[in-house]
Amino acid sequence: MGSDTVNQLGPLADLFGEALARLRPRSLAVLGVAGGNGLEHVDGSTTDRVVGIDVNPGYLAATRQRFRDLRGLELVCTDLACEAIQIEPVALVHAALVFEHAGTGRCLDNAVSLVAPGGHLSVVLQIPTEDREAVTRSSYPSMCTLAQGFAFVDPHHLRRLLAQQDLRLTHQSRLTLSTGKAFWSGYFERK
Repeated sequence: MGSDTVNQLGPLADLFGEALARLRPRSLAVLGVAGGNGLEHVDGSTTDRVVGIDVNPGYLAATRQRFRDLRGLELVCTDLACEAIQIEPVALVHAALVFEHAGTGRCLDNAVSLVAPGGHLSVVLQIPTEDREAVTRSSYPSMCTLAQGFAFVDPHHLRRLLAQQDLRLTHQSRLTLSTGKAFWSGYFERK
């Protein structure tokens, strides 16, 4: 795996931890949960339901193994870009670097459908920088596959799409890593 990929896992987990600390959800869904990066920040005394969603059953198995003691863990294997999901809504939906791979069509509709009234959608987007590639070159086939389906999502465009679905931006920030990659994060509240 490219060093940029590894170097971004910590900051992405920290952004997730910040959302959890700020919003203190009773229930949570993580889109593209992969191996569970960031789930160590879940406070079991506050959050009693955690839904991890991913297209890769191997990633879900790794999450189950790493977090077998996490209270209320539910794992769902589905392709958010292609399939409509029917899952009970949660207080916080977290989507980090998901829309760049799965798009803002069906995947965004699924994300919005998971947000309970008064709940939040936490989004992390990679934003373009002049000197960095979107996905770091790697000799690993899975990383090459990621690069083929990657497309930047403009935060302003996302804000407009979510406003049309009655989600309003309540917080936003930008983070630039030492590697040069940059992320935008935002929290959207359902009216």
